[in-house]
Amino acid sequence: MKRIFPRRFLDSLSDNPKSKIQIRKWVEIVAAVVTFAMCGAAAMAQEIKVHRIGLLAAGEPSAVAGRIDAFRQGLRERGYEEGKNIIIEYRYGEGKLDRTRALAAEMIRLKLDVIVTAGPTDTRVAKQATTTVPIVMAQDSDPIGSGLIASLARPGGNITGLASLAPELSGKQIQLLKEIVPKLSHVGLLGNSLNPGNAQALKEVELAAGAFKVQLQYLDIQSPDDIESAFSILRKERAGAFTVLRNPVASTHRKRIVDLATKNHLPAMYVTPEWVEVGGLMSYAPDVQDNWRRAATYVDKILKGAKPADLPVEQPKKFEFIINLKAAKQIGLTIPPNVLARADKVIR
Repeated sequence: MKRIFPRRFLDSLSDNPKSKIQIRKWVEIVAAVVTFAMCGAAAMAQEIKVHRIGLLAAGEPSAVAGRIDAFRQGLRERGYEEGKNIIIEYRYGEGKLDRTRALAAEMIRLKLDVIVTAGPTDTRVAKQATTTVPIVMAQDSDPIGSGLIASLARPGGNITGLASLAPELSGKQIQLLKEIVPKLSHVGLLGNSLNPGNAQALKEVELAAGAFKVQLQYLDIQSPDDIESAFSILRKERAGAFTVLRNPVASTHRKRIVDLATKNHLPAMYVTPEWVEVGGLMSYAPDVQDNWRRAATYVDKILKGAKPADLPVEQPKKFEFIINLKAAKQIGLTIPPNVLARADKVIR
C-alpha cells in the first residue's frame, strides 16, 4: 500500500508518543474519506439504470441503416449511449411477414422498456404482440385508418410516435411527374394491399391523379414474384411513368425495381431517398431521418415515465425532393431547369 506520509517525516516522529497518536488519527481520517468515496462511487454505479430498447424493421438492415444512425444521434443528444445506459435489440424481417411476426413475439419475451417500429407492418405486428409495452412509430402512413391509434392528439393505448403521410404529398408527387413528362396521361402505382396504410395512401394518389387528369393503374406487389408481372402490365398498358407506395416487399427489392425502370425507360417517383441512392430517378417524401431523430424524443419521454396514450402523434415537418441526373440520362429524359432548381439534392 502506498504511504500517505513520507518515510523521513514518520521516522522523525517515531519517538514522540503524541506525534504517533496524531499520525494514527490522520491515517484513520484519510482511510474514512477513501472508504466514503468508494462507497459513493459504488452507489452511483448502482443508480445508473440500463434501459432496453427494441428496434423492429420488416425490411432488410440496409433499407434503414441511415435512419437508425439518425435515431442513435437523437438518443445521444438526450444523454443515451449504447452499452452504457441503453441496450438496443435490433431485429429485421427481411421483407417476410411471418418472420416479422416471430421477431415481434421474441421482443416481448425480452422484457423491453420500449419498442421502436420502422413502418406500418412492424407497428401492426408489434401491436398484435403486446398491448402493454410502449411502442414508438418512427413513421406510419395512416395510423388512424389502420386502427393503431384513436387520434393524433390522443392516441390512446400503448402506441405513439410519428405519422409519415401528409395530405399534400401525393399531389406533389404527381405534379412533379407531370412537369418532367408534360404529356403524361397514364401512371402506374406499385402498392401492397396487405400493407397497413395502403388503402389510405391509394385514396390520396387517386385524388391527386384525378386533379391532374391522369389515369392510374394500380398494381399489387405482395411478393417478389409480382414485380416482373407488374412491369409487363406497365409495358402493355403503355404507362408513361410510375410511382411506389410504401411496403416492405418493394423496399427490400428496390434495386431490382429501379433496374427494371431503367430497362423499360420509365420515369418514376419513389417513396424515399434510398431508392434514388440506388439509381432511381427521383423522390419527394418526408425527411425520414428527421422523423427518426424525433422518434428518440418519444423514447426519452417514455423512459422518463410518460405514457404513450398521452403523447400526441406528430406529422412530418420536413420534406425532401431529390433528383438523380444519371438515372435521367439513362432513360433519355431531360429534367426541366425550373424543376431542377427546386430540388433539395441533385445526384450528378
